[in-house]
Amino acid sequence: MNFSLKIPLLFLGISLCAVICPSDCAAQAELEVVKNKWIKYSDLPNLLYHHLAEDAYRLLDKEAVQVAAIKIRADWQRRQREKKAAIWKQIGGFKEKTPLNARITSVIRKEGFRIENLIYESLPGYYVTASLFIPDAPTSPAPAILFCSGHSAQAYRRDVYQLPLQNLVKKGFVVLAIDPVSQGERLQYLNPSTGESEIGSSTGEHSYPAVQSFLIGQSVARYFVWDGIRGIDYLISRKEVDPARIGVHGLSGGGTQAAYIGALDDRVLASAPCGYITGFKRLIESIGAQDGEQNFYHGIKEGIDHADMLEIRAPKPTLIMATTRDFFNISGTQDVFRRVKKLYQLFGAGENLEMVEGDYEHGYEQTIREGMYAFFQKHLKMPGSPRELPITLLTVEELRKTPTGQVATSFARRETVFTLNKRESALWIGRLQKAREGIATHQKQVVSAARQYSGFRAPSGVGSPVFTGRIHRSDYVIERYFLKGEGDYPIPYLLFVPAKPSGKTIIYLHPGGKAQEASGEIERLVKEGLTVLAPDLLGVGELISDRFKGDASIEGISYNVWFTAALTGRSIVGVHASDLIRLVNWVKQTAPGEEIWGIARDEMGPSLLHAMAFDSRISGAAVVGMYSSYQAVVENERYKPKFVYSMVPGALRAYDLPDLAAAVAPRPLLLANFVDSNGRLLDSAEMSAASAVAGRYYEINHAAHFLKTMVDPDPMASVMDWLRKN
Repeated sequence: MNFSLKIPLLFLGISLCAVICPSDCAAQAELEVVKNKWIKYSDLPNLLYHHLAEDAYRLLDKEAVQVAAIKIRADWQRRQREKKAAIWKQIGGFKEKTPLNARITSVIRKEGFRIENLIYESLPGYYVTASLFIPDAPTSPAPAILFCSGHSAQAYRRDVYQLPLQNLVKKGFVVLAIDPVSQGERLQYLNPSTGESEIGSSTGEHSYPAVQSFLIGQSVARYFVWDGIRGIDYLISRKEVDPARIGVHGLSGGGTQAAYIGALDDRVLASAPCGYITGFKRLIESIGAQDGEQNFYHGIKEGIDHADMLEIRAPKPTLIMATTRDFFNISGTQDVFRRVKKLYQLFGAGENLEMVEGDYEHGYEQTIREGMYAFFQKHLKMPGSPRELPITLLTVEELRKTPTGQVATSFARRETVFTLNKRESALWIGRLQKAREGIATHQKQVVSAARQYSGFRAPSGVGSPVFTGRIHRSDYVIERYFLKGEGDYPIPYLLFVPAKPSGKTIIYLHPGGKAQEASGEIERLVKEGLTVLAPDLLGVGELISDRFKGDASIEGISYNVWFTAALTGRSIVGVHASDLIRLVNWVKQTAPGEEIWGIARDEMGPSLLHAMAFDSRISGAAVVGMYSSYQAVVENERYKPKFVYSMVPGALRAYDLPDLAAAVAPRPLLLANFVDSNGRLLDSAEMSAASAVAGRYYEINHAAHFLKTMVDPDPMASVMDWLRKN
């Protein structure tokens, strides 16, 4: 960059303070741009979340206007069909129902009812553990209820679930209680030694594979929905059950399942979700998007909200159960109730939508439990008193279905969410590989697809950076700036300016932030005469998103933040790419003839590759330590959570990271020290395979000499040498 007018001035003011050796903390602080210095940006850890949330609010407000404009029954009926189809599309449907192969593993008799512990296969080899509660003298046939449990390791064995469950059967209902994925006897990531999950809580187990599902444009919710639908298949196969009188109920995560199943299975006459319905706007304003199964791929973008789950059902009986102090905000619940009530009234069935409130925190309270009993008694035609009865708790042993207490250790051959999703992924990867056979045509489509799936928004114009100070070193200076990003947040960056600039600026990205290698790799670059621009993109460095954890934080990474982007059709990578191009715009405005190159370390690689594919003004790049592909993430059961923010939901439907590397051709590109999904360094043969797609396209463009791949114990030395030659 041409700093000929500035450099002399920069070096005139060197003072004694600049040569005093500061402590590590002081050295770090002097490289901060806005942290603890700008009141406007006093909430830096939440800026990423706020930015993504703004997209959600905009989409939700737009949808609310469209809903308010619907006045006639025919239009509502069309919307019901469209939203139901949209949900199936966004979660990923199933083509056929396969044999349940249901088998009863034990029978437990209690006063007034019996329990048949059973296992069925909602998909071949995918085992669902459940318990069927049957009254001793049921009406024949009797109404039945599918009982869905919330986020508890014990599932329906927990006392708070046994109380309503046993009360329902004592009131004459046949009840099928199922273990949701990753709960009860269905842990997906079981540590056989401890008997516990290696991922953490059930919300973690739900969220970890959800990322892999989102990569192919599906939702892990599909498995929760299908388990419930197949549970209803089992219920109506029983002679004790009246197939015309089916209900579904659940609390918390079970309320989520109940809402989904009630919307998607027409056989559900009466639905009573509890502790879930609030609407995405209030949810995102308050506690944020929740764990994996509570989010549909591009759900908000497609106009799917909590209210739609209930409106799809109209005019069938629906009860909203809520508590005043729930973290699922009851104000949002009341908003949903008022909106949906208008539809039920339009359908002439206003009495079929009810709401019962309890003055309680998140969970059950007797008032709402008895409201639920009365609701099912009324609409499933089972007369009786709704008064709650005392129960005797059942033991875990009495409710055990599998020999070991876990499907994972009871069946040598079994499917998991991972294996099922891997099979689904293979279909998309196969299509992608087929497209690569016509690589020239395919590559023309890659950039367009990457823009679409990443939610990239091309920046317009050039902002004016804010200069916040200068630091002098022996033979270069560091200038502190921030530039307005895509939204209402700053992009802090450091500009390292050598005494004699060479006319080449390096945009340097590190997951540890702009200061991570200030006295290491960056200093080496500057001493070669290269100007280095090191930014903190959203979620990185000063803008690290570490305050909001949500209910699915794994190894310190809030999956909930990433789900917020996925709900709105966006990605953190897309935001990064846009902001990187803003920085390119600034450099080009300041010095039109400057060459701009990029260096990205580790999981910052995808952001740089996307930006480079979108903007040809980036002359070349070195990507060091990146994981090899999104394909590697879906094909391996385990992956590093720190990689999540660099993944693009839906990408594998159209492209992968190797396709972006190919899209850079014929510009110089160095790919070094790639790792697998678990962070293991690839060997030379694996590295060659990982870069084969890019290599082929570089050859077609007669630019094979501009692509360099390597495994190197000192990759930065090779990067330096490569930069000198280019």
